[in-house]
Amino acid sequence: MPAPATGSAQTPVNSRSRVLIASLIGTTIEFYDFYVYATAAVLVFPSLFFPGGDPTTALLSSFAVFGAAMVARPIGAVVFGHLGDRLGRKRTLVVSLLTMGLATLLIGVLPTYAQAGWIATALLVLMRLAQGFALGGEWSGAALVATENAPRGKRALYGTFPQLGAPLGFIIGNGLFLIIGALLPSAAGGDPTQPSDAFVSWGWRIPFLFSAVMVAIGLWVRSRLVESAVFAKTRETGKVRKLPLATVVRGHWKQLVLGTFFMLATYVLFYLMTTFSLSYGRTPKDAAVPGLGYSYTTFVLMMIFGVLFFAVFTLVSGPLADKYGRRATLLWVTAAIVVFGLVWVPLIGLGTLGVVLWLVLGFTLMGMTFGPMGALLPELFPTSVRYTGSGISYNVSSILGAAVAPFIAVALWKAGGGSPWLVGVYLSAMAVLTLVALFLGEETKDVSLDEGEAASAGDGARAPAASSAVAP
Repeated sequence: MPAPATGSAQTPVNSRSRVLIASLIGTTIEFYDFYVYATAAVLVFPSLFFPGGDPTTALLSSFAVFGAAMVARPIGAVVFGHLGDRLGRKRTLVVSLLTMGLATLLIGVLPTYAQAGWIATALLVLMRLAQGFALGGEWSGAALVATENAPRGKRALYGTFPQLGAPLGFIIGNGLFLIIGALLPSAAGGDPTQPSDAFVSWGWRIPFLFSAVMVAIGLWVRSRLVESAVFAKTRETGKVRKLPLATVVRGHWKQLVLGTFFMLATYVLFYLMTTFSLSYGRTPKDAAVPGLGYSYTTFVLMMIFGVLFFAVFTLVSGPLADKYGRRATLLWVTAAIVVFGLVWVPLIGLGTLGVVLWLVLGFTLMGMTFGPMGALLPELFPTSVRYTGSGISYNVSSILGAAVAPFIAVALWKAGGGSPWLVGVYLSAMAVLTLVALFLGEETKDVSLDEGEAASAGDGARAPAASSAVAP
């Protein structure tokens, strides 16, 4: 049996606080950047970059660009996974953060369609693809920093910290939009669900430009990291793969497929509760495709309240997954998502209280399903291909779930005549596919991240979990 990963005089170790902060701050920034785009895609991008024609068509076009970034994510997972498995986690994470930050900053200075025509739209698509490319390499690296440095019995808990970046990024990004909206309010007597002229003209750019400040902080934190003992041992023993992608596809294709479907319900729920719900919530009741009719400010505050439950239950899911197992925890949560999708209309029909309950339940389930993924996906693969394998599973699922979810949701919302019941059924159907994958999968709680290359041959070998090198 391989020796557990322990620190040595030759291999420096990261302090626990450094591991948790570095894994958290990067994903917070990355998700902040993504949320800022998602919010702008609903509020201003349809008119600024896709003007003319039916408003629903403009919104669908904006969402299509939003989804295009998901197509770039698996490419980013392959490129950054190759670098991360060959050169190390630290340098790769720095590059992914820089790429994301630069793309977001450039969106903040883009000309609009009125100023540059189709060139403006093309540049927006290019920057959005760069965002997706960067996020494709960010998540898996952050998850590996957390889990490869986790002490015995706390790997799922540590793995929730990069996941916590999603709710924190949402709160910061949307909170900033709320502040700007309050400082640049709509004209008196205007439609309260519409942003002001000043906001449409220049206010929307501020959150994108603010990303530069957050990236600078993230780079400073990550520059102080050292490689995990698990990866350092792989490099020292000459087990680094020349072509990690070829190795993981040839020897771990089953884990790639299962990991992709493990994440499917999570992704669909994630983007329905954040992107679609914002469109549905703020669309007037008397629109061609009616919505809930809340003002932007009111509905975002309701969403932020729900996201607080997202954050809390992301952390709660870690100890549960460490105690009862990742698979057992996710089976129950995914079954609850199936039921949740079928009760959308009864919940929303209860009025404002029902809408708040809908958001709270959705975001609670989101935390419970998202949290364990930080440990589960890395545990499917050996060290030499872990960055590549976990990244591909996570990001290919983004195409099947996140890339098409907002687009399909808007189409189903329209097909339902303004009722979201078909959207809820769509969520339940995707959750059933995840349930099937979980039933076909195995528990990974006791898999060691330092099990050598036994599993890399595809023999499904399992070794007891070893403690990792983390300084107190």
